[in-house]
Amino acid sequence: MNNLFETLKDKIRNNQRVSDADALALFESNDLLAIGELAAEVNRRKNSDRVFFNVNRHINYTNLCVNQCIFCAFSKEDGEEGGYTLALEDIREKAQEAVAAGATEIHSVGGLHPSLPFDFYLDMLRTIKEVSSKLHIKAFTAVEIDYFSQLSRMSVSEVVEALKAAGLGSMPGGGAEILGQEVRDKICPEKISGKRWLEVIEEVHNAGLKSNATMLFGHLEEYSDRVEHLRLIRELQDRTHGFQSFIPLAFQPDNTRVPGAKGVGGVDALKTLAISRIYLDNFQHVKAYWVMLGLKIAQTALCFGVNDLDGTVIEEQIGHDAGADSPQVISQDRIIDLIRKAGRTPVERDTLYNELKVY
Repeated sequence: MNNLFETLKDKIRNNQRVSDADALALFESNDLLAIGELAAEVNRRKNSDRVFFNVNRHINYTNLCVNQCIFCAFSKEDGEEGGYTLALEDIREKAQEAVAAGATEIHSVGGLHPSLPFDFYLDMLRTIKEVSSKLHIKAFTAVEIDYFSQLSRMSVSEVVEALKAAGLGSMPGGGAEILGQEVRDKICPEKISGKRWLEVIEEVHNAGLKSNATMLFGHLEEYSDRVEHLRLIRELQDRTHGFQSFIPLAFQPDNTRVPGAKGVGGVDALKTLAISRIYLDNFQHVKAYWVMLGLKIAQTALCFGVNDLDGTVIEEQIGHDAGADSPQVISQDRIIDLIRKAGRTPVERDTLYNELKVY
């Protein structure tokens, strides 16, 4: 195993690409500190000691969904207790609160609503932009975009152009889960295929919009499934250069229906973040999503190749419905303090990674 780390050090120094076999060997290694050291070196070369964050607000506009994925504790069926859909005025109010709190970004995703027309989503974007033209809207997953295409009987590229015209600025990276179909058939058989997710994101990138990429890990997948997932998004990034950051999402098992799901411990979380940093040589940023990791693991991840802590978030519901015990919001000062105490330099950014302030 020591040979593995020496080989990988040489590859990193010589800017050589890490192979799938290398990544799998790292997942199978128990030498967490050696993996972290490699990831930290890759990150230092890309980002020095800077760690990014932004001031953002989440708006989950509905939890009604025609899909009932077994890993999801957020979705409700039409008529089920706890189901909701925000009115445009509710969305306007939340956007106004975000502006008052200094937010530069609205992050908005929701379920695949059984009856809302496509025009609702265009009106939602326009409503947010009416509050402030400066608010960047990062909204909708590839799953939602594909659904809008069916709803409107428009092509994906036509849907994306309509959304852009209404105010969409970029997309998050959700809905990827695990891209391999065998796992997908177990945890989200009604959702679009991994192949379709990649196709939609490629069209989004070709339309000039940036997105993130995610991976939901710690449920029924094997290490080999994670490596395949990383390979598929690395290949897509080679073609489009449209991904901004990679976000491994730690599966939250509470209130879900995944039989025998293992959940994610701290070691597995740090290992997965670090290996993602080592393998994804064509991604500038790897993000520790503190909502699902918890603040302490997210902070520790800054020593394992991570250079982004997401943002202040405000009112995230999807992870919390599945049992995340992190706060619903953290202040800008708290994020800055977490980064500083990890020995790093905090940098406030906007959604597209333009630097707003170095602390």
